[in-house]
Amino acid sequence: MSDSLNEKNVAANPIDQFRRWFDQAKATDLALPEAMTLATCDPSGRPSARLVLLKKVDDDGFVFYTNYQSSKARQLEGNPAAALVFYWPPLDYQVRVEGSVTRTSAAEADEYFQSRPRESQIGAIASPQSEVIESREVLEQRAAEVAEQYRSRTIDRPAHWGGYRLRPERIEFWKSQPGRLHDRILYERNPAGGWTISRLAP
Repeated sequence: MSDSLNEKNVAANPIDQFRRWFDQAKATDLALPEAMTLATCDPSGRPSARLVLLKKVDDDGFVFYTNYQSSKARQLEGNPAAALVFYWPPLDYQVRVEGSVTRTSAAEADEYFQSRPRESQIGAIASPQSEVIESREVLEQRAAEVAEQYRSRTIDRPAHWGGYRLRPERIEFWKSQPGRLHDRILYERNPAGGWTISRLAP
């Protein structure tokens, strides 16, 4: 795509700009346009990254869900700073997000948990995420036991599962251009609560 990205055609608020691009990505044939790389660090600074799914974006930030006993959650509890990367190849778009992370409210997590497929609810209870297990058979047996336990009951969100919200401090929008002269527009949150917009060299 040859259209340029510049300071004159981006939204004043990066969340609005993200929504523009996200809507375009969802209109492509990408299987999971909501997939994003989540990078975290433990308190010693050792990094780790994995793909997770964006479940909500609003003026307060980007929301995803996980097991609070997982390795990513332990890192976030010890060092609540993280980065996200979205990449949508059909559009030649990349978005990088950096900021601080807090847990969502219990009510928000409850609402989302109840919207999940029942099999995913069972999996959230059955899987001791990030722990070593003996075999897949052990995991499947545990899932079968949980399914039987809740066979005729609503499955409530377990206390060890919930959401995180990344409140962005920096958001960069990258657009591929010929000759490696890519467009990079950076939003940085300023002390007044607004956003400063800059162009970066590729």
